[in-house]
Amino acid sequence: MKLGTVNSLNTPSYLQLTTQPVTTQKHRAVFILQLITTLRENSSICGTMSFYRNAVWFVKGLQEYTKSGYEAAAKHFSAGDLEVNLSGRSFMVTGANSGIGKATAQEIANRGGTVHMVCRNKDRAEAARNEIVEQSKNQNVHVHIVDMSSARQVWEFAQSFSQNNKIHVLINNAGCMVNQRELTDEGLEKNFATNTVGTYILTTALIPALKKAEGPRVVTVSSGGMLTQKLNVDDLQSEKGTFDGTMAYAQNKRQQVILTERWASLHKEIHFSSMHPGWADTPAVQSSMPSFHAKMQGKLRTEAMGADTVLWLAVSPAAAKQPSGLFFQDRKAVATHLPLASSRSTPQEEEKLLAVLEEFAQKTEDTENPHISHSLQSVLQT
Repeated sequence: MKLGTVNSLNTPSYLQLTTQPVTTQKHRAVFILQLITTLRENSSICGTMSFYRNAVWFVKGLQEYTKSGYEAAAKHFSAGDLEVNLSGRSFMVTGANSGIGKATAQEIANRGGTVHMVCRNKDRAEAARNEIVEQSKNQNVHVHIVDMSSARQVWEFAQSFSQNNKIHVLINNAGCMVNQRELTDEGLEKNFATNTVGTYILTTALIPALKKAEGPRVVTVSSGGMLTQKLNVDDLQSEKGTFDGTMAYAQNKRQQVILTERWASLHKEIHFSSMHPGWADTPAVQSSMPSFHAKMQGKLRTEAMGADTVLWLAVSPAAAKQPSGLFFQDRKAVATHLPLASSRSTPQEEEKLLAVLEEFAQKTEDTENPHISHSLQSVLQT
């Protein structure tokens, strides 16, 4: 479940609000006032994020990101969009052993595509593969064990994969939300390392191989939570102030959207997209947010609902006709900023993000045992 800042909102008063129906304009206005009061009472929520962004985003979420939101949107879907034969096409799905990633891998295998599952845990990955093969009767499902928080592992895997396999579609689904600040062996904050650096290195390393394929695509599973965030290039490692894992996660998801836009402008041969899967009922949510999960029972999307737009972007001819670089929700391109939210970054800020990430990539390629945080400091000080 890609929830952005929802973990920080996991309080009794907040959960009480989530169970109230928002059915009329008057009720909606009252609800927003109640929500703003709740936000003010929870200082961990507010941090550097505005009351306005959080209130508008959450009301939007109740209307659009839930199961009922999906069902309303699905009335306008074209059923034929997913009636495709994927034989001969190769798909890489990161974080494919559970949740949205597994559901996506399953649907691709069902349609005859070759699936490369990139996972961290070998036992879980193999178990998921066996289930996918059994259900799809498709033996072309392969497991690759990679820790997406390790820049070196990701780069070495991408190099090896490119030499031995073809790839038509990359689906960046793997995600991380660590609520205590933790550094990787390479000196990077764990959320940033997994969600942003890992995604950046894997994607850029595979671009040459993607360009050799027919109809190449890259789909990145972001989050609607990024709407609450403005890019902050001055604290990519989340070192300033009190650490908030959900804020770090939402920042990473904003970074992914910016990367998608930049890649689309640089690599015209590839169709890039990012998307929000909605609030889905996945194992990660059940284990990490039990109270929220219990209160939202019946309101959360299924894993298949969360995966629907991922699949649509990865396989449908209709998606390929959309401009490259857009952000999608329920098979429709949507805005990447809330109205009047002051969340837009400058070109200079975005260039700085790209410079930092490129420095990471170069450090990874050039050094046997890179301590990548050194490059972060050198770039930020320039």
